[in-house]
Amino acid sequence: MKTFVLDANVLLRLTTRTPEDLYVRARDFVKQAEEEGLRLLVHPLSVATAVYVLRGYYEYPPKAIERVLGIVLRLKTVRVLEEELVFGALQLVAEKKVDFDDAFLALLASRENATVLSFDRDFKKLRVPWQEP
Repeated sequence: MKTFVLDANVLLRLTTRTPEDLYVRARDFVKQAEEEGLRLLVHPLSVATAVYVLRGYYEYPPKAIERVLGIVLRLKTVRVLEEELVFGALQLVAEKKVDFDDAFLALLASRENATVLSFDRDFKKLRVPWQEP
């Protein structure tokens, strides 16, 4: 089975549907992947970048980001690495209005029974052991 790792720009084309020509190419590739049994991998870094761009450049609200990115990440041929953390972080982005990377780190720290070391006070919102250096 041939595998492709999706870059954030492919995720962005599929979620925003812009520019239209690139959206159509990305959409058609996903259809081809489904037909041919190709595997599409998504790394959490690509999700973080996509969230950052959707929030900043496209000005998507956090709940819309969770919804539209969730649709793409749940496509049949897509496999999300660290899936539980990624979807949990997207949910925290929507609920707590924090950055994806902070939400992801908070969930990772919880899973690993660890404390987050950061100057970012948003970790107070995430109910995870946190301290400044």
